[in-house]
Amino acid sequence: MRLGFVVGARPNFMKVAPVLAELSARREGGVAAGVEPFVVHTGQHYDGAMSDVFFRDLGMPEPDDFLGVGSDTHGRQTAKVMTAFEDVCDSRRPDGVVVVGDVNSTLACALVAAKRGIGVAHVEAGLRSYDRSMPEEVNRVLTDQVSDLLLTTCEEAEENLAREGIARRKVRFVGNAMIDSLLRGLSRAGAEPPELERRARAAGLPHVVVTLHRPGNVDAAETLAPLVKGLEEAGRRAAVLFPVHPRTAARLAEHGMPLRELAEGGDAPLEAGVYALPPLPYLEFVRLLRGAAIVLTDSGGIQEETTVMGVPCATLRPNTERPVTVRLGTNELVARTPEAIAEAVDRALSGRWKKGSVPPLWDGSSAGRIVDALIEPGWLDEARSRRG
Repeated sequence: MRLGFVVGARPNFMKVAPVLAELSARREGGVAAGVEPFVVHTGQHYDGAMSDVFFRDLGMPEPDDFLGVGSDTHGRQTAKVMTAFEDVCDSRRPDGVVVVGDVNSTLACALVAAKRGIGVAHVEAGLRSYDRSMPEEVNRVLTDQVSDLLLTTCEEAEENLAREGIARRKVRFVGNAMIDSLLRGLSRAGAEPPELERRARAAGLPHVVVTLHRPGNVDAAETLAPLVKGLEEAGRRAAVLFPVHPRTAARLAEHGMPLRELAEGGDAPLEAGVYALPPLPYLEFVRLLRGAAIVLTDSGGIQEETTVMGVPCATLRPNTERPVTVRLGTNELVARTPEAIAEAVDRALSGRWKKGSVPPLWDGSSAGRIVDALIEPGWLDEARSRRG
């Protein structure tokens, strides 16, 4: 069984890395000796320095194929990935393709594989925000419709798939592979707080972590401005640490909303305020999350990570495709107004944020359950029948 694993953006790495590690261990032990994996990095989101750090932090093998498609409009980027991935399928002739998450590369490679009679396994299937204005939602729905094996992270995902007519025999509840990477990363990071947290503590300040990148939040000045004002309100009582996504950095510059840059080097105590940071390596970022008073974000994966770490999370969106983090975890949906952001931060700083619990099967062992499902050859039968 030859299996291709597709990654296209940073969140994909965290979901694929533990699965590859588990599969490698089983191959060495002779349990999955007949499985031949290869890794395809589409380059949908690519920064050479950051990519190298991520691969090292996660212990992930270098990709066998790098497609280098780069940024573009959604339609052109999807088409570029499809064209390049078809060439990979011609040369490597996989029996199955494993796609993860909801980025354009996920849908593009799933479509190519499905049309060629190659089995498609979707890790993180069934998540829904029910907001079709989000390109990721379109990617999720369509990927699930063409998949032969749907690997879910929570009970809600299984219910969503059932409502959409997906046959129950195709679905496996395996838990959350991203949490496997998180728990392994935290164990490697040790208990020592990162430099920025120590500098905030030296000033007697809590620190708040921010990530924003969704087009609906950052592209237009009328939506970005109140978010920035909310961060400035939070910065009156905390050190607000904001690793700025390249898309967000471009919009902040375009709309004339500069943020305070963190000075290079030095270990002086931080003052209250908002600090713009470059994107951080994985281990450094999760260490910063671990000690945060609250995280303000529009990221799906961070909603999951904060839930497992027990860190308050305010999701600055009107909806989430991960409602289990609201139902069971530490996540809340917070209105994108300065007043709502300031109120959320105040509640967290005063210890009035809700306590959460860890969802079922978010236990650090999801990769094993995923590999169990992948090495069972029955899921490829339907794809073989399409191939003829």
